[in-house]
Amino acid sequence: MEVQERILDTAFNLFRQYGTRSITMDDIALKMGISKKTLYAHFADKSDLVVNVMSRHLKLMEDQCNESRVKSKDAIEELFMVMKMLEDKLRNMNPVAMMDLQKFHAKAFQLFETHRNVFMLQTIRENLVRGIREGLYREDLDLDILSHFRAASSMFCFQPELFPMNGYDMTRVQRVLLEHFLYGVASPKGYREIEKCKTKDYSK
Repeated sequence: MEVQERILDTAFNLFRQYGTRSITMDDIALKMGISKKTLYAHFADKSDLVVNVMSRHLKLMEDQCNESRVKSKDAIEELFMVMKMLEDKLRNMNPVAMMDLQKFHAKAFQLFETHRNVFMLQTIRENLVRGIREGLYREDLDLDILSHFRAASSMFCFQPELFPMNGYDMTRVQRVLLEHFLYGVASPKGYREIEKCKTKDYSK
C-alpha cells in the first residue's frame, strides 16, 4: 500500500476511535513509525488530512453502497447489505468524532453533508422505487418525505442527546432504526422477506 493510503487509513482509525481534536500529527506519525516530515510531504496540515480522510472514506462507502445495489437480489436485501457495511464502519466509532468534525473541520463536515443530502437521499429514493416495483414496499409511499426521514434518522446515532455514548451501541441503534423503517414501508410480501433477511449472514 502506498504511504499516502497508509496515512489515510491510520488517521481514519485514530479519528474514529478518539475524535479529530485529541489526535495530533505527532500521534499519527508515532502510530505509523514515520517522521512528521513524511506526513507533511503528503498533507499540508491536519485540516488537509482530515478533509482527505473524509473524502476517501465517503468514496469507499458510496462504492460499497453501489456494489450492494448491483449484487442484491431485491431492495430489502440491498438495505441489509448496506446495514452490514455500516455496522463494520461504525464499530468502535466514538460519536465525538462527528461532533469534532462539525465544530472544528467545516470543509470536511461539508463533504459529509453533501454525501447525506445528495448521495444518500438519491440512494434511499431509488431503493424505495425499486422496492415498490418489486412488490416489497407499499405503493402508497410518499417517496420525498420518507427519503428525507430515512436520511435524517440515519444520523440519530451520532446525537448523544438522543442516545448517550455510555448507554447505547451505535451499530445496535442503526440496526433497530433501519428495521423499524423497513417494517414501516413493507408490503405483506416485503414483511416476509425482511424476516428471511434477518436470519442471513451478510458478513461474507
